[in-house]
Amino acid sequence: MLSTLLVIGGVLVGLLVLLALIVSLSARPQTGAHPAGGPAPARTWVADAGRPHPDAWSPLSTGATSEMPAVR
Repeated sequence: MLSTLLVIGGVLVGLLVLLALIVSLSARPQTGAHPAGGPAPARTWVADAGRPHPDAWSPLSTGATSEMPAVR
């Protein structure tokens, strides 16, 4: 009986450790924390393009297909 409780407790502790690891690895990086004399953080493709991130649920705002190659 005691060994069963120890096994169940060990599994629960292991699951909590795994959950903490997943949460810590999936956290967003801090963007504003860089040294004053250091280089600025790298810009992403959204910032380089000068456009907001596309919304999957909204219709396409332009008819330009230069970024969508034709499929034949």
